[in-house]
Amino acid sequence: MAADQRPLNEVQFLTVAEVASVMRVSKMTVYRLVHSGHLPAIRVGRSFRVPEQAVHEYLRESYVGVETA
Repeated sequence: MAADQRPLNEVQFLTVAEVASVMRVSKMTVYRLVHSGHLPAIRVGRSFRVPEQAVHEYLRESYVGVETA
Protein backbone atom coordinates (compact mmCIF):
# COMPACT_ATOMS: atom_id res chain seq x y z
CA MET A 1 0.00 0.00 0.00
CA ALA A 2 1.37 3.42 -0.96
CA ALA A 3 2.14 5.95 1.76
CA ASP A 4 -0.57 8.36 0.59
CA GLN A 5 -3.31 5.69 0.58
CA ARG A 6 -5.41 4.79 3.57
CA PRO A 7 -7.70 1.81 4.09
CA LEU A 8 -11.17 2.53 2.68
CA ASN A 9 -12.73 2.32 6.13
CA GLU A 10 -10.63 5.36 7.11
CA VAL A 11 -11.45 7.47 4.04
CA GLN A 12 -13.92 10.32 4.57
CA PHE A 13 -16.22 10.72 1.57
CA LEU A 14 -18.08 13.95 0.78
CA THR A 15 -21.24 14.49 -1.23
CA VAL A 16 -21.21 16.79 -4.25
CA ALA A 17 -23.05 19.42 -2.18
CA GLU A 18 -20.42 19.19 0.58
CA VAL A 19 -17.58 19.51 -1.94
CA ALA A 20 -19.30 22.53 -3.50
CA SER A 21 -19.58 24.11 -0.06
CA VAL A 22 -15.91 23.49 0.78
CA MET A 23 -14.75 24.84 -2.59
CA ARG A 24 -17.36 27.63 -2.63
CA VAL A 25 -18.52 26.74 -6.12
CA SER A 26 -21.78 25.43 -7.56
CA LYS A 27 -22.68 21.75 -7.58
CA MET A 28 -22.56 21.87 -11.39
CA THR A 29 -18.89 22.89 -11.20
CA VAL A 30 -18.17 19.87 -9.00
CA TYR A 31 -20.01 17.58 -11.44
CA ARG A 32 -17.91 19.01 -14.29
CA LEU A 33 -14.70 18.37 -12.36
CA VAL A 34 -15.78 14.79 -11.63
CA HIS A 35 -16.86 14.03 -15.21
CA SER A 36 -13.69 15.57 -16.67
CA GLY A 37 -11.53 13.41 -14.39
CA HIS A 38 -9.97 16.34 -12.53
CA LEU A 39 -11.62 15.27 -9.27
CA PRO A 40 -11.78 11.53 -8.49
CA ALA A 41 -15.09 10.17 -7.24
CA ILE A 42 -16.99 6.95 -6.76
CA ARG A 43 -20.55 6.39 -7.82
CA VAL A 44 -23.06 5.27 -5.18
CA GLY A 45 -26.34 4.57 -6.91
CA ARG A 46 -27.12 7.73 -8.85
CA SER A 47 -24.91 10.03 -6.78
CA PHE A 48 -21.18 10.62 -6.42
CA ARG A 49 -18.94 10.62 -3.38
CA VAL A 50 -15.58 12.37 -3.42
CA PRO A 51 -12.74 11.47 -1.05
CA GLU A 52 -12.10 14.47 1.20
CA GLN A 53 -8.34 14.17 0.67
CA ALA A 54 -8.87 14.43 -3.11
CA VAL A 55 -10.62 17.79 -2.64
CA HIS A 56 -7.72 19.12 -0.56
CA GLU A 57 -5.17 17.84 -3.09
CA TYR A 58 -7.09 19.41 -5.99
CA LEU A 59 -7.21 22.76 -4.23
CA ARG A 60 -3.53 22.58 -3.28
CA GLU A 61 -2.50 21.76 -6.89
CA SER A 62 -4.77 24.49 -8.28
CA TYR A 63 -3.43 27.19 -5.99
CA VAL A 64 -2.11 30.20 -7.86
CA GLY A 65 0.35 32.11 -5.74
CA VAL A 66 1.04 35.80 -6.12
CA GLU A 67 4.70 36.61 -6.58
CA THR A 68 6.06 39.74 -4.99
CA ALA A 69 8.78 41.69 -6.75
